[in-house]
Amino acid sequence: MNEWKYRYLGETRPALPYPGDEAAPARKAGKGRAPHKDGGRRRRRRSARYKDGDPGGRDRKCSLAVAPVCGRRENARDGAGPGMKLGRAALALVLLAPLVVRAVEPISLGLALAGVLTGYMSYPRLYCLFAECCSQKQSLSRDALQKDLDSKLFGQHLAKKVILNAVSGFISNPKPKKPLTLSLHGWTGTGKNFVSKIIAENIYEGGLNSDYVHLFVATLHFPHISNITLYKDQLQSWIRGNVSACARSIFIFDEMDKMHAGLIDAIKPYLDYYDNLDGVSYQKAVFIFLSNAGAERITDVALDFWRSGKQREEIKLRDMEHALSVSAFNNKNSGFWHSSLIDRNLIDYFVPFLPLEYKHLKMCIRVEMQSRGYKVDEDIVSRVAEEMTFFPKEERVFSDKGCKTVFTKLDYYYDD
Repeated sequence: MNEWKYRYLGETRPALPYPGDEAAPARKAGKGRAPHKDGGRRRRRRSARYKDGDPGGRDRKCSLAVAPVCGRRENARDGAGPGMKLGRAALALVLLAPLVVRAVEPISLGLALAGVLTGYMSYPRLYCLFAECCSQKQSLSRDALQKDLDSKLFGQHLAKKVILNAVSGFISNPKPKKPLTLSLHGWTGTGKNFVSKIIAENIYEGGLNSDYVHLFVATLHFPHISNITLYKDQLQSWIRGNVSACARSIFIFDEMDKMHAGLIDAIKPYLDYYDNLDGVSYQKAVFIFLSNAGAERITDVALDFWRSGKQREEIKLRDMEHALSVSAFNNKNSGFWHSSLIDRNLIDYFVPFLPLEYKHLKMCIRVEMQSRGYKVDEDIVSRVAEEMTFFPKEERVFSDKGCKTVFTKLDYYYDD
């Protein structure tokens, strides 16, 4: 059976629906089935809609309603998928052997084909040469991560240092005591989503498209407060199922400030100092929270430094980390309001993202030009940056939207 499965508690069970996705209604047994000639009921042929193992029978790759990342089809070993395409290719070679055997010495060809097929079926690493595996990448290059942060993230000296040390240290630790939990705070366009993308790409080659990276958006996946109990059950099942399939799973929660507080607390058991819960260890998993909560406090600190004539690089993490956590905890409009994640110190790092200045916008524009294959034109760079809006109104120090809209504004100057 080509079904999506997870190895959990020593048994094979079907993949769980994505949080917010309602299960398909069950069919009534015996309805609409003609009697078979032997007196029994004729079994309905498996619908084509069940391809790729959708247990709900829907025309989708998997049973996720709107999820950007799906679950993982698991092999019996190493958390790898079944590799159906590769298996079929190997089987095809065996079936074609009689046609080729006349032109090639039969014993040598037969042994070679049998060796390939046997090696594929018995040695999971061979599969990992052709598809992504959970255990494929055992380490993270600190130098590669630092290079990505330096070349792609601007104006965030605090975030660079924290992310580099936290992620590289965690991945290199063979026996962490708890999952890595990062909470990224700041205004829109300052680089929070970009950093989560960089982290994912440095751990898995597929980045955000990897089967082991799971992205949740509060307003998209958990839109109705009335369904909070259902969301909690589905979210816990989704985390448990995916971590049991791959211990190094990454979970990214965007718009945490818009997520219901009860739903956030449902994640708490998986972030705590437990060796395992019901036979599943979460200690190697990574949880990343993205939020605008506390952005006002970050801006106040950055503005105070600017007004006192200090460089933003002089701002230290101790200048705002505690104030940031307190601000998020006491903000009634934040999903972190009185959250046990903060109260019980389960978040390892509160990472502040500073508001971007005019010079940082120009850096973003240059990188975008280069990525499109254009020669950097400083005149266009300045014109695009000057079209952006800044605050406070009098000083005009920080960009309202960071680098989020400079890319679309650049289209105006290169409209063919």
